Amino acid sequence: MRAAHELVAREGFAGAKVAAVAGACGVSAGSLYSYFGGRDELLARVFRRAAGRELAAVRAAVDAAPANPEARLKAFADTFTERALRGRRLAWSLLFEPVSPVVERERLVYRREYAQLCEGVIREGVAAALFAPQDAGVSAGAVIGAISEALVGRLSPEVSQQAEVPDEQLVAEIRDFCLRALGRAPS
Repeated sequence: MRAAHELVAREGFAGAKVAAVAGACGVSAGSLYSYFGGRDELLARVFRRAAGRELAAVRAAVDAAPANPEARLKAFADTFTERALRGRRLAWSLLFEPVSPVVERERLVYRREYAQLCEGVIREGVAAALFAPQDAGVSAGAVIGAISEALVGRLSPEVSQQAEVPDEQLVAEIRDFCLRALGRAPS
């Protein structure tokens, strides 16, 4: 699992071929099938492990934030964005890289988990009249989509251009956009 995770973090799911994982472990490719039913199962478990760590970090940041919806939304957006920018290749793989249907199902599970976490924060903000009245579920999906879409170009391994804005500014721009979208002026 560790070797496969390291390959995905470095080369994406496409680079985590059975032979490459086995080679990194110093074992034969056939021996991996003793532990995993196939490459898809291995990569789905790698996805669960990596995505679970990322979700836990975002959840911990939201839980540690001051008990007001604006601070909790800032913690959500900032933590998600900062972690993606620190681990660009892994974030690209977890969010955007084309994957098998088995791994894609795992991706959808984690997107729902992020949306549920964000939805709770938005519900709190609406109830406290800090955010405009809205359907918190729809808005949570939109926030997740906006954050992800704002990162796609920055994370892409295909893009080798100079960033137009520094990472710190990108984090702030994404956070402020989310607050404006929910009906709150950034402070």
